[in-house]
Order: sequence, then C-alpha cells, then structure tokens
Amino acid sequence: MARLQARFVCTACGSVQPRWAGQCPDCGAWNSLVRADGVASARRKQGTGERALSFQPLSAQTPMPARLLTGLSELDRALGGGLVAGSALLLAGEPGIGKSTLLLQMAGRIAQSGHPAAYVSGEEAPDQVRLRACRIGLAHAPVALAGATSVAEILAALAAGPPPALLVVDSIQTMYSSEAEGAPGTVSQVRASAMELVRFAKANGTALVLVGHVTKDGQIAGPRALEHMVDTVLSFEGERTHRFRLLRCIKNRFGPTDEVGVFAMTGEGLAGVSDPSGLFLTDRAMPVSGSAVFPAMEGTRPMLVELEALTVRVPTGATPRRAVVGWDGGRLAMLLAVLEARAGLGFGGHEVYLSAAGGIRVSDPAADLAVAGALVSALFDSPIPAGTVLFGEVALSGEVRAAPHAALRLKEAEKLGFRRALVPEGVAGLGRLRAEPVPSVADLVGRLRAGRGGRARA
Repeated sequence: MARLQARFVCTACGSVQPRWAGQCPDCGAWNSLVRADGVASARRKQGTGERALSFQPLSAQTPMPARLLTGLSELDRALGGGLVAGSALLLAGEPGIGKSTLLLQMAGRIAQSGHPAAYVSGEEAPDQVRLRACRIGLAHAPVALAGATSVAEILAALAAGPPPALLVVDSIQTMYSSEAEGAPGTVSQVRASAMELVRFAKANGTALVLVGHVTKDGQIAGPRALEHMVDTVLSFEGERTHRFRLLRCIKNRFGPTDEVGVFAMTGEGLAGVSDPSGLFLTDRAMPVSGSAVFPAMEGTRPMLVELEALTVRVPTGATPRRAVVGWDGGRLAMLLAVLEARAGLGFGGHEVYLSAAGGIRVSDPAADLAVAGALVSALFDSPIPAGTVLFGEVALSGEVRAAPHAALRLKEAEKLGFRRALVPEGVAGLGRLRAEPVPSVADLVGRLRAGRGGRARA
C-alpha cells in the first residue's frame, strides 16, 4: 500500500506545501502552515465529458428579477427594492452591532408574509435565537430554525423538502465543508463553504444571506474572494453605545450602490428611521465654537450631520495629537496642511480632535469645507452663526470645488430651518435659504475671523 504523503496547508491563503516551514512561501505569513489530515485530498473528480459552449446574443430578452420584500423599508431601500431570488448577500459588521437581530426580523417578517424562510445559526444555540425572537415579538413567526456548522448537513436537510425563499447563515466563518482542509474560519474553508451555499441558492432560486465577521480594522474577515462571489455586500455600521445604525450598501449587482438605510435600536429590535436628518444634530440654544453642520449625501438621501472640532494648545516641544472619529484621518492631515499653506493658519502647536456626532461615519468628500469651518471656528473660538450649513470639496490649491447634488442638500437644509449656506461658487440659493459662495479656504477663514463673539487664539 502506497504511503500517504504529508501535506501542509496555509491557514492564511490556503496554499498547499509538501513540507512544513516557518513562513508560507506564497503569502509570507508566519507560523500559518498546519498539517492536513488528508480529508479533502481525494476530492471527487468532475465529469470528463465536455459539451460545446453556446453563445447568446446580448440583445436576448431577459426578464427583470423578482423582488422579495423584507418587511423592513430601510433594508429594502438599501437593497434597491428588496431581495432578489437566487442572489447571495453578505452582511458584515462589528460584534454586537445588531446583525443577528436585523436578519431574524427580516426572516420572521418574510415568513409571516407566506414565504418559507430558514435560519441556520452556527454561533448561537437554537434556544438563544428563540429568546431573541420572543424579545422582538416574533415568537410565533413560522421560521425554520436549526443550529449547524456543517455545510453538507445544511444542504442535505434543505434537499429533503421544497427550497426556502430565504436562507440565512449566521455566520460563514463558523461553517466548514468536507471539500476543503483546515479549521472553520480559515481561508480555504470560508471559500469552499460559501461556494457550496451560493451554488445551492443559484440552482434553487433561494435568496441567500451570509453573515460575515470583520477584523479590528473594520475589513470583512476571510478571503477577498468572498466579496466577489456574492451579489450584494452590506456593511452594518454605528457605535454600540448609540441608538442609531447605518446599513450601507457597498456592492449591488441588482441595484444602486452607496445606498444607506438608517435604523434605531429599540427594546423591540431595530426600527427603520425614514427621516434621519435631525437625528445627528445637537439641539442647543446658543451656537458653540468648533461646530459645523454638513448636509451629507448617503446614496440618494441627504442627511444633516454635525461635525465637531476641538483645538488645544500644547507646550513647546511636545508632539501634538490628531484624533479623528467618524472621518478619514488622512484627509484631516491634508486639510490641516492646506489651511496652513493657503490660509496661513498654524495648527502645529495645537492638538486637533475631530468627531462626527451621533456615531455616524462621513465619507462624502464635500465635507471638506464643513470640517475646515469647524477647525477654524475652534482655533479662533468664534462660533459659526446659527442656521448655517457648509459643504464643498477643498483642493490642495485651497480652492473650493463644486459638490454633486447641491440642490438636494440645500432642500434638506431649508426643510429643517437653515437660512444660510456657505457653498462653492455657482450654487444658487433655494427658497428662504441664502447661498453665499466661498471660492477658497482663505475666504472662509476671513469670514469666520470676522465673526462676532470670538477672540483669536492663534
């Protein structure tokens, strides 16, 4: 009998090596090679018979895919109208953010509408899922519930009856497939498990939803190929200490990307917020320095967000800190350099702290002018007048560039009672909202330096 040759599999990239080494020769990871037990070494060979490939014209008639409404309007908004039959969706987010609660609500409401739904939990016991369903009022929803981690067992159970309209797998990092080697959560196991589940969904017209873990950097854990295999990628964002959550669409083959749904965590689960503009603003009687209101565009929806800045003088020789919450730290460094080079402001002797109120993360480039206004207001201790919004992209030359969807931003600001907007040149006012063009950051500094009630600390 021939002796089986030992093989070693990299847990980081899935490559197979004939001998052990301290470093994987393919991806460079250290101490990632583990001995394979040979379970998947004798994989079933595919049929050798080949059939001729037939091409179809691009003009062939293709019906629009059917949509399955989830019963959650904000989730349907982020998906572009609902779930598509036979599609695969990946939902990622930090631990405790509410992913399982959201998907259990979705499965319960779809099941209550008459469509069969199955929920497979690999992290929690079925009793834990039932307790959560009781808390959110879905104890009697006809959802098929199971606790399993073997993909083969899941597919065998689903093949015993009619395929469900919805299949939720929580989470893909806990699943393992007999077609791959390694422990659950490794690159090879995540890739193989997701491939089998997606294949089942495509063949049976089942909407598949996979829950994905994230790393400490906020990236989706596992191979990047997982995001390519699915049709839709959703990111569930927000601070666990805040009530509000943002469901951001990163990839969508059946609808628009960058769409956002807003939810509020309540005692009965997650509730959709149809008009979120006023949620991220602070209600105060008098304006304070370092605060600026920015009309952000999240997908097709405008939202007013408050950006807060604080500058603190540090002793001579000390290294000033730069702390950012809810915005890009690299963009803050660029904006500070532009303010120093083009407007003559020196932040080198000050610590700078910047935060987006309400736990929201702002990625709109048009926030540059609002951030610059908050920084200048904090530096000169001169509050921006109440009822003012700011938006515009700041270039390295110091000029303020135009931002898309200016009319939508101004319309949302005017609806909430704002009467003044500092905007790029060429933007007209709307109704009772007066638009004042700001051609450069130097002009913005001049406006705020001349504001009343403040004293320069620069």
